[in-house]
Amino acid sequence: MKNIRLSTGFAVLGCLLLASCYPVNENPNQKKVTKKAPATVATNPDPQKLKEQEALKKKEQEELAQNNPAGNTDPATQPAGQPKPPVESKTEYAFANKVPGKEGFVFSPYNNKVVDVRDIPTGTLVMDPTYPAAEKKFFRVP
Repeated sequence: MKNIRLSTGFAVLGCLLLASCYPVNENPNQKKVTKKAPATVATNPDPQKLKEQEALKKKEQEELAQNNPAGNTDPATQPAGQPKPPVESKTEYAFANKVPGKEGFVFSPYNNKVVDVRDIPTGTLVMDPTYPAAEKKFFRVP
């Protein structure tokens, strides 16, 4: 009889210890929030475009200042005899190639390594994660 009580006591103690380790939902009405892993290869094209545009404007202003020693930097008020500075075209970026049979994965156009671009819209400018940021290897999602 003593052995049965001892066994039952250990069984109850084991159940209590096991139940204390189980997480309890204190708010059953609250929905669970699942966190989505952030895409590490995506870059926001807007800040990059803004920096490029600002750099272009500064370069044009410097060229105008060099061409106009009188300080006339407004292109609308330039004399008709002076040519306007050439406008540089935007850099064209290569498009990646899709990986056959794997949706959301592409081959990098620079080294043909597989890059995860799930949940990134088509045409978005993406930085190649296989290169350091200093090399600035960008491509577009197909």
